[in-house]
Amino acid sequence: METNFLENNNLTLVGKITEEKKFSHEIYGEKFYTFGLSVPRLSGNADVIPITISERLFKEDELVVDKKIRIKGQFRSYNSYEESKNRLILTVFAKDIEFLESQEEIVASKDLISNEVILIGFICKTPIYRQTPFGREITDILLAVNRAYNKSDYIPCIAWGRNARFCSKMPVGTEVKITGRIQSRIYEKKHDDGTTESRVAYEISIANLETIDEKNQDIENQVSDDGEIKSE
Repeated sequence: METNFLENNNLTLVGKITEEKKFSHEIYGEKFYTFGLSVPRLSGNADVIPITISERLFKEDELVVDKKIRIKGQFRSYNSYEESKNRLILTVFAKDIEFLESQEEIVASKDLISNEVILIGFICKTPIYRQTPFGREITDILLAVNRAYNKSDYIPCIAWGRNARFCSKMPVGTEVKITGRIQSRIYEKKHDDGTTESRVAYEISIANLETIDEKNQDIENQVSDDGEIKSE
């Protein structure tokens, strides 16, 4: 069966640009830039998400700080080698950008999806189940999502509550479909010399999850934007 890579990995984000664009890299004469996008949560906080975009999708003076935009694209990963160690870098690869110029567009955008990711992939590491000091159940999942040209993106995902218990029992190789949102969090990285460094991690907070090969075991567990389980 032919794989539809756009269905495997697609997202929509609405937010404000937080910084001036920076040159990232060039491939076959096409230049790519990066910038941060602040995407609000229902709780009132915001996630600042890295965006990678081709020069062909915008004009020189369009990507300005505080500009409100809608991005459609894919959540991708690549490996960065730092101090002889491999580090997974995550970014949103923009395939389309819409500039919300008028007040009508900005108001209308509030009624639309502002942070949604749909992924179809395979669990590629044994899930890690844990509980917080307050008793909340969490399972960490690493999802391998196939991309064209025999490439894959490795996306960290986090499940809560019933989904956490369900995912914790999944064997490596299980194919799942996930709907969720990109979230960012700050953590402290401890180095070998004892020093610490603040870093930002990105992951998918799972709202809905289903297995592809066992439809009779599908679980759809709604999670609020701040990670709280909604009432059933």
